[in-house]
Amino acid sequence: MTLFCIENLHIAYPTNPGYWAVDDVSFTLNPGERLGLVGESGCGKSTLGRAAMRLLPTATKIEGQIKFKGQSVFELNPTQLRQFRGGVVALVFQDPMTRLDPLMTIGDHCLETLQAHQPQLSRSECKQKAIETLEAVKIPANRWSQYPHEFSGGMRQRVAIALALLLNPKMIVADEPTTSLDVTVSAQILQELTRLCQEREMALLLISHDLAMVGEYCDRVAVMYGGKLVEMGAVGDILHHPQHEYTRSLLQAALLMQTVNDGEQCRDVACNVSTSKNNLPTPILRVQQLKQYFTLEQNFIAQLLSREPQLIKAVDEVSFDLYPGQVLGLVGESGCGKSTLSRTILQLIPPTSGIVEFQGINLTQLNRKSLRDMRRHIQMIFQDPLACLNPLMRVGDSIADPLFIHHLATATEAKHQVMEMLERVGLTPPDDYYHRYPRDLSGGQQQRVAIARALITRPRLIICDEPVSMLDASVQTQVLELMRSLKQDFELTYLFITHDLWVARFFCDAIAVMNRGQIVEMAETEDLFTNPQHPYTQTLLQAAPLLTV
Repeated sequence: MTLFCIENLHIAYPTNPGYWAVDDVSFTLNPGERLGLVGESGCGKSTLGRAAMRLLPTATKIEGQIKFKGQSVFELNPTQLRQFRGGVVALVFQDPMTRLDPLMTIGDHCLETLQAHQPQLSRSECKQKAIETLEAVKIPANRWSQYPHEFSGGMRQRVAIALALLLNPKMIVADEPTTSLDVTVSAQILQELTRLCQEREMALLLISHDLAMVGEYCDRVAVMYGGKLVEMGAVGDILHHPQHEYTRSLLQAALLMQTVNDGEQCRDVACNVSTSKNNLPTPILRVQQLKQYFTLEQNFIAQLLSREPQLIKAVDEVSFDLYPGQVLGLVGESGCGKSTLSRTILQLIPPTSGIVEFQGINLTQLNRKSLRDMRRHIQMIFQDPLACLNPLMRVGDSIADPLFIHHLATATEAKHQVMEMLERVGLTPPDDYYHRYPRDLSGGQQQRVAIARALITRPRLIICDEPVSMLDASVQTQVLELMRSLKQDFELTYLFITHDLWVARFFCDAIAVMNRGQIVEMAETEDLFTNPQHPYTQTLLQAAPLLTV
């Protein structure tokens, strides 16, 4: 019997009722089957996932049917719908912060979910079950009483996956579930999901832009483009014999990401970290013995019983040099300290100890005004562009804002510079994009705006924190090629944080591998991939999914 069925589904949002975000889509899922849904941002993938759980806005125009075990999801009453969500079909969101209440601890999230659906369980039984599930996704029991903001993005995603698994659902809709996760944790979680699908005959609808991952863990692939399902078939058929032009372009972009273009790689002395130190230029950024320790908050009784406060060594004696014109990749598992390191370098959080020198100036000793002036020369591109752009400001105003903060231009001069920058990052005609709001743009366009905003002050160093992890393969390639071109034009140096090893290989000259707050290995990109020295680096490379066609 078919477990899940979508028949001739059309969906139009109330904000744009004349446009079908999902246009005449049909497919089925059987118990234990794993279907990968791929396509570019804005093609309708996430809309399908939310429709499966009736999570679309109430005024959304819907035609067609969604059925679970023959029963229409649209006909469920409120009580049935409550049991259906989580107990029958669970959803893992792409952004875990939209799922997690910032005022509740991780433990409270788990207890609330279990007590709402399984009231017959005692609190101690609920806690035991929750801790076992959290540990299955590598969240230790000592993090039970912490809040979402105390977790890294990847660890929050693991919590969201644990919440989906708590109730043993019959089907999981996973919307980009491993976007924030490194390859080792991604592999562990997807192997666990695959095992559960087989053991419990649980179906999986895996929404992703990662073709290699879909190819490794799914039985079938469905390709969406412009709201339509343009191609569907067995994984082997789609990867080896794609029929639709868009599917072929996706495969080409994904394969390009796994290919190193040696002609584009920087090979001069500034980029060669293994060259004799006597011949190297002065580093643009020097980090020496940097530490960032956090004290784990405890309740009053725990403080009385504990002799010493529990420390989380997020960054533990990290040292490295970054040279002008270099692209240094920083890779490692979620929670290893990559993002904390970037924020400590920028002095957004003061270090526990250590030195951060930018162009020979120790940033840790600057006062607030001097530090603000220095940040003009060090900018950051974040993972989620929508989170760093003010939704109430037009694109042009958002890009111009740093110019006014640093008193670099008049209103007329700022508009002229913004227009030039919009054109440079490929948002043309610039006058059109200047007056748009972030919500009117696709994910790739939003990231281009974030890049333009970072470049408008003409910085020397750009810190990129997972800048393409939320983008599909074709848009990833476009954005990375743009960043590579801008590097030459603006004489930029990049510190590039990523969990995607193939992105790091494609874009970076050298790579530093981080594990548990420390850099365990650092080498030129090709040396690291062909001859990894540290066991952790070897584990990372073995876990990275590889697309083969």
